[in-house]
Amino acid sequence: MDQMNQFNQSSFQPQYKPMTIGDWLITFLIQAIPLVGFIMLFVWAFGGDNHPSKKTWAQASLLFALIMIILLIIFFAAMWSFIASFFSSYNMNYSS
Repeated sequence: MDQMNQFNQSSFQPQYKPMTIGDWLITFLIQAIPLVGFIMLFVWAFGGDNHPSKKTWAQASLLFALIMIILLIIFFAAMWSFIASFFSSYNMNYSS
Protein backbone atom coordinates (compact mmCIF):
# COMPACT_ATOMS: atom_id res chain seq x y z
CA MET A 1 0.00 0.00 0.00
CA ASP A 2 2.86 2.38 0.81
CA GLN A 3 4.44 1.74 -2.59
CA MET A 4 1.15 2.59 -4.30
CA ASN A 5 0.94 5.96 -2.51
CA GLN A 6 4.56 6.72 -3.35
CA PHE A 7 3.92 5.90 -7.03
CA ASN A 8 0.80 8.08 -7.18
CA GLN A 9 2.52 11.03 -5.53
CA SER A 10 5.58 10.89 -7.75
CA SER A 11 3.52 10.57 -10.94
CA PHE A 12 1.59 13.80 -10.26
CA GLN A 13 4.48 16.00 -9.16
CA PRO A 14 6.30 17.82 -11.94
CA GLN A 15 9.97 16.93 -12.27
CA TYR A 16 11.53 20.31 -13.10
CA LYS A 17 13.58 22.89 -11.30
CA PRO A 18 12.22 26.39 -10.83
CA MET A 19 13.58 29.09 -13.08
CA THR A 20 16.33 31.16 -11.51
CA ILE A 21 16.46 34.93 -11.34
CA GLY A 22 19.09 34.88 -14.08
CA ASP A 23 16.80 32.87 -16.34
CA TRP A 24 14.01 35.40 -15.80
CA LEU A 25 16.35 38.35 -16.43
CA ILE A 26 17.48 36.85 -19.73
CA THR A 27 13.85 36.15 -20.63
CA PHE A 28 12.83 39.75 -19.90
CA LEU A 29 15.86 41.08 -21.78
CA ILE A 30 14.97 39.07 -24.88
CA GLN A 31 11.32 40.06 -24.58
CA ALA A 32 12.28 43.75 -24.44
CA ILE A 33 13.76 43.64 -27.97
CA PRO A 34 10.95 45.08 -30.13
CA LEU A 35 10.20 42.52 -32.86
CA VAL A 36 12.27 39.62 -31.55
CA GLY A 37 10.55 39.74 -28.17
CA PHE A 38 7.09 39.48 -29.71
CA ILE A 39 8.13 36.52 -31.87
CA MET A 40 9.78 34.85 -28.88
CA LEU A 41 6.55 35.14 -26.89
CA PHE A 42 4.92 32.90 -29.49
CA VAL A 43 7.87 30.49 -29.43
CA TRP A 44 7.82 30.28 -25.63
CA ALA A 45 4.01 30.05 -25.45
CA PHE A 46 3.53 27.33 -28.06
CA GLY A 47 6.97 25.69 -28.28
CA GLY A 48 7.38 22.14 -27.08
CA ASP A 49 10.35 22.00 -24.75
CA ASN A 50 10.09 25.18 -22.70
CA HIS A 51 9.94 25.53 -18.95
CA PRO A 52 6.29 25.31 -17.80
CA SER A 53 6.55 28.60 -15.90
CA LYS A 54 7.93 30.42 -18.94
CA LYS A 55 5.27 28.84 -21.16
CA THR A 56 2.45 29.97 -18.87
CA TRP A 57 3.96 33.45 -18.52
CA ALA A 58 4.28 33.81 -22.32
CA GLN A 59 0.67 32.71 -22.83
CA ALA A 60 -0.52 35.21 -20.22
CA SER A 61 1.58 37.97 -21.82
CA LEU A 62 0.09 37.28 -25.25
CA LEU A 63 -3.42 37.26 -23.80
CA PHE A 64 -2.75 40.53 -22.00
CA ALA A 65 -1.39 42.07 -25.22
CA LEU A 66 -4.50 40.97 -27.09
CA ILE A 67 -6.78 42.49 -24.44
CA MET A 68 -4.82 45.76 -24.54
CA ILE A 69 -5.04 45.92 -28.35
CA ILE A 70 -8.80 45.40 -28.21
CA LEU A 71 -9.16 48.11 -25.56
CA LEU A 72 -7.02 50.50 -27.63
CA ILE A 73 -9.17 49.88 -30.71
CA ILE A 74 -12.32 50.60 -28.69
CA PHE A 75 -10.75 53.74 -27.20
CA PHE A 76 -9.61 55.14 -30.56
CA ALA A 77 -12.96 54.31 -32.17
CA ALA A 78 -14.74 56.21 -29.39
CA MET A 79 -12.39 59.17 -29.74
CA TRP A 80 -12.77 59.15 -33.54
CA SER A 81 -16.56 59.16 -33.29
CA PHE A 82 -16.44 61.94 -30.69
CA ILE A 83 -14.19 64.11 -32.86
CA ALA A 84 -16.23 63.34 -35.99
CA SER A 85 -19.50 64.27 -34.26
CA PHE A 86 -17.93 67.45 -32.89
CA PHE A 87 -16.80 68.60 -36.33
CA SER A 88 -20.04 67.60 -38.02
CA SER A 89 -22.04 69.66 -35.51
CA TYR A 90 -19.52 72.49 -35.90
CA ASN A 91 -20.05 72.51 -39.69
CA MET A 92 -23.83 72.45 -39.33
CA ASN A 93 -23.87 75.50 -37.08
CA TYR A 94 -21.93 77.66 -39.54
CA SER A 95 -23.53 76.42 -42.75
CA SER A 96 -27.08 77.50 -41.82
